[in-house]
Amino acid sequence: MNCAPRSHGRVPAALRLLPAAALCAGCAHHDDRTFQGYVEGEFVYLGSSQSGKLTELSVARGQTVDSNTPMFALDPVDEAAALQQAQQQLDAARAQLADIRTGKRPPEVAVTQAQLAQAVASSRKADLQLVRDEAQYRAGGIPKGQLDDSRQNANADAAQVRQWMHQLDVDRLPNRTQQIAAQAAQVEAAQAAVAQAQWKLDQTHVSAPDRGLVYDTLYRIGEWVQAGNPVVQMLPPRNIKVRFFVPETVVGRLAPGRSLTIHCDGCAADVPAKITYISSTAEYTPPVIYSNESRAKLVFLVEAHPSVADAPKLHPGQPVEVTLQ
Repeated sequence: MNCAPRSHGRVPAALRLLPAAALCAGCAHHDDRTFQGYVEGEFVYLGSSQSGKLTELSVARGQTVDSNTPMFALDPVDEAAALQQAQQQLDAARAQLADIRTGKRPPEVAVTQAQLAQAVASSRKADLQLVRDEAQYRAGGIPKGQLDDSRQNANADAAQVRQWMHQLDVDRLPNRTQQIAAQAAQVEAAQAAVAQAQWKLDQTHVSAPDRGLVYDTLYRIGEWVQAGNPVVQMLPPRNIKVRFFVPETVVGRLAPGRSLTIHCDGCAADVPAKITYISSTAEYTPPVIYSNESRAKLVFLVEAHPSVADAPKLHPGQPVEVTLQ
C-alpha cells in the first residue's frame, strides 16, 4: 500500500530529508500470526552406573542409530567376578537346603538298619533262652532267680529293638521346619545377590534407548569413566522442539494441540508442528506499575513439537519463523 504522508500544504524540510523507508516504518502492518523463534534440543546423556575403563565405543558423532544399538562398553572384569562369586554362593545354599530336606544320607541310614538287625537277632536269642529256662524251671532244673534273669534279658533286648526302629524312622525324616525355612531364606538372599551382580554386569554395556542422532562422544577408548559420567550425547527426534514468544494479546487465543508451521532458511518445505506447552508466566516484565504502554512488552513462552518424522529437518540453535494456523 502507499503509506507516503499526505501533503497538507508545505512539507517541512526535515521530513523531505528522511528516507522513504523511515517514513513508512510506523505504518507497516503487524502480523499477529507469525513470530520469530529458535530450535532447541533436549539431549539424552548416556552413561553407566558403574566405573571402568572404556573398551568399546561403537558409534561416532553425527551418526543416526536405531533403538537398542550398542553405544559403548566398559571393562567388565570386576562385575563378572562378582557375578561368578554370587552364583557359587547360590549353588552352595541350594545344595545345603536340599541336604536338609532329605534327612540323613543313605549310608547313615544303613548303619541304623544294621544296628536294628543286630538288636532283632539278640532279641530272638533272648526269647529262645527264656522259653528253655521256663521249661527247666517247671521241671525243677533251675532256680527262680535264673528264670528272672532270662526274662529281664528278653525284655531288654525287645526294648533295644524298639529303640532302633524309632531311630530308623527319625533318620528317614527331614530336619525341623524352622531349619528348612532358615535355609530357604538363605537361598532367596543368594538369588537376590546374583540378580544384583547380573544387573551391574549388564550396566557395563549401554545401548541406545531410542532412535536418534549421536550428537557427540565425550570419551575416547582407554580412558577411565567414573560412574554416572555421560559417554555419549544423544538427541532423539522426539526431543526436538521450537520455542517462541507471543505477546499478551495473543497468548489467550492459544491452546496445546493447536497447529502451526515452521519456516527455516534452507528447509525444502515448511515443517508442521503442534503446540505442546504455553507458559503461564510473563517474561521480560518491566519493573514498573503496569500501564497500557508497559503491558505491550509482556511476552509468554510457547513450545511446539514437530512430528518424529519431521524433527530431523530442524537443528538446535537454528532460528525459525513460526506461523499459527
